[in-house]
Amino acid sequence: MLNFKTVNSLTLIVLISLIVAYFLIGISFWWFLLLGFFWFILTALGSGLIGWNYHLVALNSNPSIVKNQVAITFDDGPNPEFTPKVLELLKKHQAKASFFCIGKQIEAYPDVFKNIINEGHTVGNHTYSHDHLFGFFSTEKIISELKQTNKIVFEQSSLKLNLYRPAFGVTNPRIKKALKATQLQAIGWNKRSLDTTNLSKETILNRASKNLKKGDVILLHDASEKTLWVLEQLLLILQKQNLQAVTVDSLFNIEPYA
Repeated sequence: MLNFKTVNSLTLIVLISLIVAYFLIGISFWWFLLLGFFWFILTALGSGLIGWNYHLVALNSNPSIVKNQVAITFDDGPNPEFTPKVLELLKKHQAKASFFCIGKQIEAYPDVFKNIINEGHTVGNHTYSHDHLFGFFSTEKIISELKQTNKIVFEQSSLKLNLYRPAFGVTNPRIKKALKATQLQAIGWNKRSLDTTNLSKETILNRASKNLKKGDVILLHDASEKTLWVLEQLLLILQKQNLQAVTVDSLFNIEPYA
């Protein structure tokens, strides 16, 4: 799989070759523009598609797992209206999940956050602000956001987080440096439901459940009635397929907290 370092190295080699060719045989300058275009496209896609592991290594699925287990994950909570309903459904179906929480949401709804932990689910860092421009933040600002959320979680639960879900799934060299500085492990997914879009609930369920297999990581958001319907149907599908919903740390056999 191509990564940022490999692409940059190959681009540099091709660039040097083009410069030599430009002076020796006078090739068109369009070749340089074409090279820059391909570099930009690859890097843009790699930054937005976490499954590529383009900038950093995220845990996106575990195809080598022996047990019939999958991980359901929720982003952007805690939500005072929908997170409690999600917890009820998970309890009803004896399922465990992972909640990647936004720091300011934890501040606003600490009791809901504590209930997630009390129900035996895993929590992780999902930035403090979840700003739409998070991918353009400086390394220092990213580190500040991650530490701020870690601090809030520790104050509310005495837990020291090990896991991080990139906001919008975006990664880049600055986020890689921030994760190294904060010693957080990135968690991705290989089943993106798109439950925050205008897609129908049936389409979203199909995206989350199509070709389900052990080791899959499913991305949902505890933020809408539509997701509640999808979650209940998904849990019934898992039951029929003899697949157990577990936390991501169980799926990957890693420690969720320091």
